[in-house]
Amino acid sequence: MAIRVMLVDDQVLLRTGFRMVLAAQPDMEVVAEAGDGAEALEVLRRTKVDVVLMDVRMPRMDGVEATRRICGGERGTEPEAGVPRVLILTTFDLDEYAFAALKAGASGFMLKDVPPDELLTAIRAVHSGDAVVAPSTTRRLLDRFTPMLPSSGAEERNKELDRLTEREREVLMLVAQGLSNGEIAARLVLSEATVKTHVGRILTKLGLRDRVQAVVLAYESGLVRAGGGAM
Repeated sequence: MAIRVMLVDDQVLLRTGFRMVLAAQPDMEVVAEAGDGAEALEVLRRTKVDVVLMDVRMPRMDGVEATRRICGGERGTEPEAGVPRVLILTTFDLDEYAFAALKAGASGFMLKDVPPDELLTAIRAVHSGDAVVAPSTTRRLLDRFTPMLPSSGAEERNKELDRLTEREREVLMLVAQGLSNGEIAARLVLSEATVKTHVGRILTKLGLRDRVQAVVLAYESGLVRAGGGAM
């Protein structure tokens, strides 16, 4: 079954360009479009979507608030309709809105001038349940805005990390530094399947949705400091 994609951007020309790229893919279908977050929520009430390509800076309702409502199940659909995954599209690689959207539940973000092949790979990854974490722009974004996070709640975040084994904490630190499962496996001399198992247990123990939320928690708790260093 084709991946059902929704385009949310206030610039019609950009939506047209993305639609042309996606339409050429046998495993993707653009099933809906919207010009802002409020319209996106309305459309999602009547349209089944797997992945939402979401702009962040839009009139009426920006992509951050829309992402929060979509990922929080507040868009008015029945639970069995499924919650689409959100992939943020931003013009700037150091965009505070994009970071806020990651915290709101987005599965990753890409720059709007990303090469088509990378965008398609990201859509497929997000649809399969993974998250777009590895690009260096994501690391720069986290490094830039982590110091601005409120310190309150850090203690609670650290208590959550106490649930992890020493190996799981080690894996989480590497995930937070943007390493893929394969790279972590090579670093720790483990099989990729074992790393995948560790990541799954980390997400379950911490009640996280995906790798992006794991990265955010690692930075908020101080497990990994801005710049990629471990605590």
